[in-house]
Amino acid sequence: MSNQVLPLARPSKVVCVGLNYHDHAQESELPLPQAPLLFAKWPSALIPDVAAITLPAGAGHVDYEAELALVLGRGGREIAEEHALDHVLGYLCFNDVSAREIQSVDGQWTRRKSFDTFAPIGPLLVPVADLPDPHDLDIACRVNGETVQHSSTSNLICSIPQIAAAASRATTLEAGDVIATGTPGGVGMAHTPPTWLRDGDVVEVEIERLGILRNPVRAASA
Repeated sequence: MSNQVLPLARPSKVVCVGLNYHDHAQESELPLPQAPLLFAKWPSALIPDVAAITLPAGAGHVDYEAELALVLGRGGREIAEEHALDHVLGYLCFNDVSAREIQSVDGQWTRRKSFDTFAPIGPLLVPVADLPDPHDLDIACRVNGETVQHSSTSNLICSIPQIAAAASRATTLEAGDVIATGTPGGVGMAHTPPTWLRDGDVVEVEIERLGILRNPVRAASA
């Protein structure tokens, strides 16, 4: 979106899921989770298509994570899995930008995931009626035109209904909330050598039928 406007109202919360693709769990050499591994990003991190991802001074190595995200059209508490998709308004591309070294300092994920601009989302909200099966979509990430992630949402470990239901057991979900469903294999830290985002890069997240989310990368001083 060239006018740099978010394709949704700012949500009350952004819920994310860690280690939710079979190929990402394999590259991480970690056991498969038995339930959605939930964490949060601050909504102030959200930026739209074409807005710049800013690399904060002192953040260390910054990584990309292509993800499928959903927006809730109806909130709820203790949502049953079999009714979870009835609460979904639509789907978008999402980039769960992460400062990898911060986790080793903090011992948890919130700060490294929530720097300003670390949650690009877009380019458009695709209504759920136009995407009847979100569990069979091609998903990819490119940095400067080079494909660094390529998978399918069929590789999700926990399904969208499982994720939404689990999140609603922890907190009351509200209309407009965003849930990101995890990233596939190919994250920068798993490459040899690692592939970190740098000033001047352009990151693209493309998901079948959802379009391309494209964001330049800028150093904080740029």
